[in-house]
Amino acid sequence: MASQAFRELASEGVLLLGGARAILLQVADPVVGAGVAAHSDFANRPVHRLDATLRYVYAVVLGDEQAAAEAPRHVNRAHTPVRGASDPERQRWVAATLYDTAVQVQERLGGPIPHPLAEEMLREYAALGTRLRMPAELWPGDRAAFAAYWEGSLAGLEVGEDARRIAQDLLHPSHPPLALRLALPLVRLVTAGLLPPALRAAYGLPWDARRARRYERTMNAIAVVNRLLPRRVRSWPARRYLAGRGLSGRSRGASTGR
Repeated sequence: MASQAFRELASEGVLLLGGARAILLQVADPVVGAGVAAHSDFANRPVHRLDATLRYVYAVVLGDEQAAAEAPRHVNRAHTPVRGASDPERQRWVAATLYDTAVQVQERLGGPIPHPLAEEMLREYAALGTRLRMPAELWPGDRAAFAAYWEGSLAGLEVGEDARRIAQDLLHPSHPPLALRLALPLVRLVTAGLLPPALRAAYGLPWDARRARRYERTMNAIAVVNRLLPRRVRSWPARRYLAGRGLSGRSRGASTGR
């Protein structure tokens, strides 16, 4: 059973800052990019993929056994016509982007994750792949193995036309809801800042010394505000998905603290 420390970390709403970063990493794999481009409508439904991903992640990582078992069935049905979606290697890559993004955001805002907790986090995030069709042995056994896998995978990415079109629709949607329209400048800045430099350049995302300073100031401000918020506020997105979407967290202990 996952520790309380892990459940608290995984329920931090601030991790959502990395959502677009994870998607752009995913679709930089040409097979994933082609599948998403053919079956996702970012232009007209800019938050749909993120919403579906959050439903799955919270169910598997923080939900009870029933929710964790049911969520993959929904994903597998949705993925039936999608090229490459059932490929264990691609499932490993998608799970890896979610794990690495969570680590990057948490460490940027809260400092280094203690080694035992980081290793537990790696083990728990494996379920995002193994609950689908990824064999358990494909998942890196420790953080050193993950780092080697990650660096090798980054070297093989290719930002093609599908990935660039998805990035455009994701970061510059045509008709976003008002709340998203107001948030998009922040999303674009944080996404560019969190991406590996080579990938940021491949996507053609604007970046210079001025933007880098603004990114650092913004992340520092978010870190300060996040530390001041009660845990109940910080965990609101997780509680919304676990309760509002019918994904009970009782047996997995998805406590959100005070």
